[in-house]
Amino acid sequence: MTCEEARPLIHGYADAELDLASSLELERHLARCAQCAAAYREIRVLRGALRSGMANYDAPESLRTAVRGAIADARRAQGVERRDTPTRLPSTLRLPTTVPPPSRWATAIAAVAVLLVIVLAGGLRRSRPSGDDLIGNEIVANHVRSLMANHLADVISTNQHTVKPWFDGKIDFAPTVKDFAAQGFPLSGGRLDYADGHAVAALVYRRREHIINLFTWPVSDTGENAPRLERRQGYNLVHWRRAGMEYWAVSNLNAAELMKFAALMRDDVTPAAPPG
Repeated sequence: MTCEEARPLIHGYADAELDLASSLELERHLARCAQCAAAYREIRVLRGALRSGMANYDAPESLRTAVRGAIADARRAQGVERRDTPTRLPSTLRLPTTVPPPSRWATAIAAVAVLLVIVLAGGLRRSRPSGDDLIGNEIVANHVRSLMANHLADVISTNQHTVKPWFDGKIDFAPTVKDFAAQGFPLSGGRLDYADGHAVAALVYRRREHIINLFTWPVSDTGENAPRLERRQGYNLVHWRRAGMEYWAVSNLNAAELMKFAALMRDDVTPAAPPG
C-alpha cells in the first residue's frame, strides 16, 4: 500500500469503519511509514480533544438572547405578535395573500438555523459516547481481529519469564505478566497491539477452549477502579485500573469466569509504592 492509497483510509480506520483486510493492510503501512503514522496520531489527538472539550460546551447566554431576539424580529416582520402563553392552532389555516420580502425570510431562516445548532449540540452532548465506550469498542475490535487474522501472539510461550522480556525495547513500559495455570487460566503468549492512540501490550490466556485477550498500558491516573463487567457485540469485557495501569480483558468466556480471571490478575498486581 502506498501513501496515496493509505491517506484516504486513515479516517475510516480511526473510526473502525474499514473491513478486516483493509485494516490489516493499513496497519502494515502505518508500521513502516512515519508520515502516515503521524497523520493517524493527529487524528486520534483531535478526536480526544473533541471528546474532552466539546462535551462540556454550553451556549453562552448572549447567544441565547440573540437567538430569541432574532426569532422575535422574524415574527414581528411577518405580522405575528409574540404571546407569552401557547395557543392552540386552528384546525384550518389560511395562507397569507402576500409573501414577506426575502429579507424577512432570511431573518427567520437564520434564527431557525442558529436554534437548530443549539438543539443539535445539546443532543450530541447527551448521545456522545464516553472515552471508555470508545476504547471498549476498540478493544473488542482488536480481539476479533486477532482471532480472524490468526495473529494471537508475537511470542508464543507459557513461561512468563519468556513473555515479559520479549516486550523490552518494543514498548516504553513493563507489563505485568503472570501465569495462572494452577487456577485454570494458563498463559499462552503475548503481542504488540494498538489502542487508545498508542502501542499497548496484549497478553493471551486460555480457559479451556476460550481465548482471553488482556490489554494493558500505563495511565497518568494512579487511582484504582474495581473490575467492571459489560457485554459488547457478543463478548464479555472487564475493565479495571490499578497501580497506574489500565486493564481490559475480553473473551467469549462466560461472565463469571472472566470476572474470576480479572480478580486473579488484579490481586496479583502490586500497587505502586507512594513517592518518597
